[in-house]
Amino acid sequence: MIHNRIIVTRYAEAFLNYARANSGLKQALLDLVEVKNIIRENPEFKELLDNPEIAYLEKCTFLETVLAERVSQDMRNLLKLLVEKERLTCFLDIAEYIRVKHGHAGQVDVLLKTAFPLDLDLIEKIQAALKKKFSEMALRFYIDLDGSILGGVQVIIGNKTLDGSVKRRLEELKEKLTIAELE
Repeated sequence: MIHNRIIVTRYAEAFLNYARANSGLKQALLDLVEVKNIIRENPEFKELLDNPEIAYLEKCTFLETVLAERVSQDMRNLLKLLVEKERLTCFLDIAEYIRVKHGHAGQVDVLLKTAFPLDLDLIEKIQAALKKKFSEMALRFYIDLDGSILGGVQVIIGNKTLDGSVKRRLEELKEKLTIAELE
C-alpha cells in the first residue's frame, strides 16, 4: 500500500503544480469534485476508460467530448495520463489526497481529542510539535473533550489518526495478553 500512496502523492502534487500554473488551484479543486461525481453517478464512465479493448485515442476522444464543457483542460490531461499509464484506479485516491491537503484553501483541520481539559501550555506544545511534523500543511486546530478515550491524546489530521489515548493502549495490552494466553 505504501507504493500506491507514493504514486498517489506524486500524481496529486504534479497535477496541482501543473494546474496552479494554468487554470489555478480553485478550478482544479472544482474539477476534482466534478469528476468524482461523474465517476460515482456513472460507473460505466470508469468502466469504459478501464476497458483494454478500447484504444487509447478513442478514450481520449471520449474524454474530450464528454468533459470539454464540464472541466478544465488540465483535468482532462490528468485523466488522459492516468488512462495511458493504466492508473485510473488511483483517481479517487488522488482526489482525496488533494481534498485533505488543499481543500480548505491549503488548511487542514486538526481535531485534538482529550478526556480532560489540558493546560494552555500543553496545548501550545502539541500544536508546535504538529506544525513542525506537518510543516507542508497549514493546520487549523479544534479541541474536543471525549471521555471515551479515558486519558491521553488522540489527534485526527485529515484522514490520519495519531492515537496516544489510554483506551488504545489498553486495547493493545488486551490483545497482547490474549495472544500470550493462546501460546
